[in-house]
Amino acid sequence: MQNPDRFVSRRADWQVVTEAQPPGDQWDDIDMVWTVCAYAKSNAVILVKDGVTWDIGAGQQNRRDSGRLAGEKAAGRAAGGVYAGDAFFPFSDGLDGVISAGATTVIQPGGSTGDQKVIDRTDEAGPAMIFTGERHIRH
Repeated sequence: MQNPDRFVSRRADWQVVTEAQPPGDQWDDIDMVWTVCAYAKSNAVILVKDGVTWDIGAGQQNRRDSGRLAGEKAAGRAAGGVYAGDAFFPFSDGLDGVISAGATTVIQPGGSTGDQKVIDRTDEAGPAMIFTGERHIRH
């Protein structure tokens, strides 16, 4: 049985897991994208930049497709922006769409057995990555 989503944003519990750190001026967008992500249909991938939600890739069967759709629909408008995924990425290919869209920060729950590969791919590409420890699954 799935527990209801009890969205409580606890930035103090979040952990930056990459070599890169989120830019200091991006924290409002990081808070916003994580909040929007809590209310989108899973598997959700959200792109935010400068207080604008540029795309929501949601309702797909996997995060790879959601990430690809979000990156394609943003069409460059989210370059330098923030990306959120509502659940962990089991594989690094889920990041490819948002990395190609130019996201500079990725926020997600973490908790996959593949976390280290995902972190390594993110380090290789350059964005910062934050683990929240909190999933937002809405089916």
